[in-house]
Amino acid sequence: MKHTIARVTATPAALEMTAALCRRHGAVMFFQSGGCCDGSSPMCYALGEFNVSDTDVYLGNVNGAPFYMGMEQFEYWEHTQLIIDVVDGNGGMFSLDNGTGKRFLTRSRLFTDAELQALNVQPAPE
Repeated sequence: MKHTIARVTATPAALEMTAALCRRHGAVMFFQSGGCCDGSSPMCYALGEFNVSDTDVYLGNVNGAPFYMGMEQFEYWEHTQLIIDVVDGNGGMFSLDNGTGKRFLTRSRLFTDAELQALNVQPAPE
C-alpha cells in the first residue's frame, strides 16, 4: 500500500480546537484566505456557511473538516504542506475561533522532491 501525501495536516492543538468548535457549532469547514486582513489565518466556518466556488481547491480534511483554498492562492502554496496550528490571539472576524482567546494559524513546510513527484501521480483528495 502506498503512502498518501497530505496537503494539509494539523497539530494536536488544532485537532483539539476543531473538535471543540464542532461540539459547539456542529460540522465545520476551513478556508485559507489570501486577503490582506486574514494574513495566514485559516478561517473556520460552520459547514455550509461559506460558499465554496468552482475556483477553490479542496486540499483535504482537518479532523474531518474540509479545507479549501482559492486557486490563485494555491498557486503560491502548491509546493508546501500546510500545517494548521493554534496560537494565542483573536481569530478572524467571521471565523468560529474568534472570541476563544485562541486562533488558527497556518504554518508550512516545503514538500521534498520525492513528495512532489508522489503528489503528481496520487489521486486528488476526496
